[in-house]
Amino acid sequence: MKRVYVNEEWCLGCHLCEYNCAWANSGVRFMTDALKGRKIFPRIHVEGDSKITFAVSCRHCEDPLCVKSCIAGAIRKEDGVVRINRDKCVGCLTCVLVCPYGALAPAEDGIMQKCELCLSNSFGEPACVKGCPNHAIVYEERGGAE
Repeated sequence: MKRVYVNEEWCLGCHLCEYNCAWANSGVRFMTDALKGRKIFPRIHVEGDSKITFAVSCRHCEDPLCVKSCIAGAIRKEDGVVRINRDKCVGCLTCVLVCPYGALAPAEDGIMQKCELCLSNSFGEPACVKGCPNHAIVYEERGGAE
């Protein structure tokens, strides 16, 4: 299965992946209309310090702890992709606590969100990949599990 991978040696820490992600999941046609003057809620987050930066997003684990721990049954794995049913999520944050990668976060309305590989968008590939100027984020299939 194709997944998002980060080559941290190429990450500039520019946060463009976060802006592209927030825009792609906003449902608004133009980036300026979607993001200008607003707090963004991306499904990918840049972490690090002055020496190394890297983007953190869902790894769509083979046996995801977030799915097992979701008290509302809002998180499921479907065709290899871990997804959140926003109508079922109660915002308890249990998934945030158990995710070993820190890939889940509340959206503006308090409902959990995470990378779903832009499968619900018309981007064709994850927006963070398309928006990374240094190609530090890639969408590809690799040989092992997580």
